[in-house]
Amino acid sequence: MIPYLPLKEITASYEPEITFALQQIVERGWFLLGEECASFEKEYAAYIGSRHCIACGNGYDALWLILRAYREAGILHDGDEVIVPANTFIASVLAITNNNLTPIFADVDPTTYLVGEKELREAVTPRTKAYMMVHLYGQCAYSDAIGTFCRERGIKIIEDNAQAHGSQYNNRRTGSLGDAAAHSFYPGKNLGALGDAGAVTTDDPTLADTIASLHNYGSHKKYIHNHAGINSRMDEFQAAILRIKLRRLDEDNNRRRAIARKYIENINNPHVRTPHIEKSDAHVFHIFPLMSAERDCLRQHLEAHGIQTQIHYPIPPHKQQCYQEWSHLTFPIAERLSREELSLPLHPLLTEAETDEIIAAVNSFQTV
Repeated sequence: MIPYLPLKEITASYEPEITFALQQIVERGWFLLGEECASFEKEYAAYIGSRHCIACGNGYDALWLILRAYREAGILHDGDEVIVPANTFIASVLAITNNNLTPIFADVDPTTYLVGEKELREAVTPRTKAYMMVHLYGQCAYSDAIGTFCRERGIKIIEDNAQAHGSQYNNRRTGSLGDAAAHSFYPGKNLGALGDAGAVTTDDPTLADTIASLHNYGSHKKYIHNHAGINSRMDEFQAAILRIKLRRLDEDNNRRRAIARKYIENINNPHVRTPHIEKSDAHVFHIFPLMSAERDCLRQHLEAHGIQTQIHYPIPPHKQQCYQEWSHLTFPIAERLSREELSLPLHPLLTEAETDEIIAAVNSFQTV
């Protein structure tokens, strides 16, 4: 079986550095808000190209903290609208609704699977205060046109960079393109911890200061609380692991791009569609989304050939039971993608032989 993501083997490829780093933390006896976390924040901010980085517990918390900080600053208020893609993971939407804000779903471009300027313009209303830009599958969703459109209207751009660590737009990395960005370091991400972890990046010093307080019970100084915050702190172990993995991120992303190019150039089955890529450096292929109207049959076919796949995401947020108030809405492209998307294995340890085997299996698929 070719696994979708062999996390055990991927983790082992960073040894003995990980074990040594963890042993050092145990010997120091300092496990939260220590030197590893401070060093990671500095190094990741430099990598992204942002002035500030605040490490936190996970990617959802990072999104929630940004929105909550804007509420604390009086920039966002109850009921304000935040545009969000209709085909994103539910965490993007939960961060909005759990801040008592209103998600406005936007359908996506059928070629890129991202919200473009056209889709954004169609979704904007007088109550729109922010746009949650999701760099889905690892592809940059930013454009100069979108940036200009939002700035002219005072719309905050909040990047959901959970899937796009290292993606670039005109030599700037995602996570530095908007007003603030949320990053997830869930274990399966391009830059993944060995547990939950996340971060916020921004150039706004006031926003950064508020988030640095909010994620630590609303406190900058022990027992003094200026905000009604939460507990969302990255521990020293995760920070140390992420520092090690960050050094190899660009190399790993280049390997991902090479595999993706091979998929795109060699998969020629008329029953499937490979991603449309305009700029290779704008995509880091966290996910390689293959689209097929016969998705479920294709998945069974690949499984029979010993290839494990995943589906991202079978039910759009507006069709989830927890959001029944929006279940009447229809977004044709996003809903079609939820029926057709199938993710192929793609990670830095995937061998040429395994890649060839996957391509051959996809090309041998026939509809009944």
